[in-house]
Amino acid sequence: MNLTAPRGTQDILPPWTTAWQWLERKFQESCELYQYQEIRIPTFEHTELFQRGVGASTDVVQKEMYTFEDKAGRSLTLRPEGTAGTVRSYIENGLSSQPSPVKLYYQLTAFRYEKMQKGRYREFHQMGCECIGSAEATADAELISLLSHYFKALGLSEIQLKLNSIGCPKCRPIFRQKLMDYLRPHLAELCEDCKQRFDQNPMRILDCKQARCAEIAEEAPAPLDYLCDDCREHWESLKALLEAANIPYQVDRRIVRGLDYYTRTVFEYVSSHVGTQGTICGGGRYDGLVEEVGGQPTPAVGFAMGVERLLLEAEGQKIELPQPAVPQIFVAAFPETQQQAFMLCAQLRAEGLRAALDICGRSMKAQLKYANRMRADYLLLLGADELAKNCAKIKKMSDGSEVQVHLDELASVLKSLEA
Repeated sequence: MNLTAPRGTQDILPPWTTAWQWLERKFQESCELYQYQEIRIPTFEHTELFQRGVGASTDVVQKEMYTFEDKAGRSLTLRPEGTAGTVRSYIENGLSSQPSPVKLYYQLTAFRYEKMQKGRYREFHQMGCECIGSAEATADAELISLLSHYFKALGLSEIQLKLNSIGCPKCRPIFRQKLMDYLRPHLAELCEDCKQRFDQNPMRILDCKQARCAEIAEEAPAPLDYLCDDCREHWESLKALLEAANIPYQVDRRIVRGLDYYTRTVFEYVSSHVGTQGTICGGGRYDGLVEEVGGQPTPAVGFAMGVERLLLEAEGQKIELPQPAVPQIFVAAFPETQQQAFMLCAQLRAEGLRAALDICGRSMKAQLKYANRMRADYLLLLGADELAKNCAKIKKMSDGSEVQVHLDELASVLKSLEA
């Protein structure tokens, strides 16, 4: 019997969970500042949603999805990302009737059967935003501004925004033909995956991480050189908005992203700290996705980032991650005062104070050791004499100083001391 965690998954334990909560809380605060509201979508969807939405020719759909049949024979898939499910919910629940754009954020688990590496798991955690209903470059710039605000709130600085435009259905066929003409003489040199991509979606060859494919792609035509007038105007507007907001960026003509639904803007935040690929966050515009999965033609833009990689980045930049909150006071009690200690802790907690006591039947000596291991701010020893006098001393654990307090004033005294 194998009772270990499945390969590609992990247990997230205290005190590490405190750092996760901090990242999630800061993200929620940033989203709310930009008027994004949380959406929670199912863990699994009908497989067709991802085949149509993510793209049947992508590695995600062909190689990485966890797909299964339920007892009625329906094909279901654990979500490999959050955008397709969010768009499905937008359509199914009639969110298009709300004022545009509809601005949503999520924090979820996702699943991909892929080669594991530093910061990459088969069950992983994503935070993301989707802005549905605006075709303006302002929407793209606002999302990037949200990310910039979030990274600053975390204290991250050594990351770089890379930006590109991959055009739209109007101008992309011209680029596609130019790219295929360039790649055809090199077809035998490409990896097996890229040979299949040549006919299905040759632009994704530019995103291949195989050394020889990347070398060939270096001299390939770039989507930026073939933008139509509308895409060019959108591209120039986005750059002007980012410059006006003092958000630095670098144009990277090779960014195409790995999912088929992207149009026009694509971007990544990258760093040298998080492993071989170095991508912390990726996103872009997907103006055709809503229509592709059954809705009315609706422009949209979004992004997603992996929590595991973001934590690695914070560690790499020596960000001081928060630790679990320690007890503000530990009440040590004898057997005859245990009930009163329990009541006293309940009263302190009702006042919003973090109070702790022994619930394992330790001796007094062991309780004092336990309070020290818990790094409690203060210690109160509750004996029969203290109860009779309704008075006790509280000891500051860091320096041993003591303060005499009435037990009925303990909460107010602790609050003043903490302040």
